[in-house]
Amino acid sequence: MPARLTLICLVIIAVVPFAAAKDKQALPNYVLQAETVAVVIPPDAGEPVANPTANRTAEENVEKALSQWGRFRLVTDAGVAYLVIAVQRGHTGGSTIANSPTDNRPVTIQQGGGTTRVGVQQGRPSDLTYPLPGEPAGPRPGNEIGGTEDSFEVYQGRVQYPLDAAPLWRSRAKDALDEPHVRAVEQFRKAVADSEKAQKQKP
Repeated sequence: MPARLTLICLVIIAVVPFAAAKDKQALPNYVLQAETVAVVIPPDAGEPVANPTANRTAEENVEKALSQWGRFRLVTDAGVAYLVIAVQRGHTGGSTIANSPTDNRPVTIQQGGGTTRVGVQQGRPSDLTYPLPGEPAGPRPGNEIGGTEDSFEVYQGRVQYPLDAAPLWRSRAKDALDEPHVRAVEQFRKAVADSEKAQKQKP
């Protein structure tokens, strides 16, 4: 085998295990010790005109799944939550509405019986991202070219503009925010369980 080809093979052998290990990287203790979580829709998330409640429905699905899990206490204010989970439905592009009024209504959460009841409340927290100067506050049309995969991203809470930081954990998959299973939440549960197991195995 030529020396150059041998070197390439050795590099691949060295890199592949590292990449696999990175995908299974343990969650930080901050996530494992978190008590409260707020589920939000990113302010710049576009709603497809053909389905203007897509993100709102995804948000409610995630809240219900988290409530059934029972690990975290759901809160509506991202400013007091230990974790902030941003969700957005995938779509194939086309006409969208940014900052849709449908998204601008925080939820009133009533936990009990393994479910979450969602009610309407006026106003919306404005501290998820840094407000850009001159950006219009109301809904605005767009032509967003988005991916078809649903997005589920976990951020550190109790900080200013939490969505401006890098996510602590993320999942992207088609229809991952659909009921009844809400696969994004199931994957997050598995990541938490795997991280706790790895933590217990440390000497």
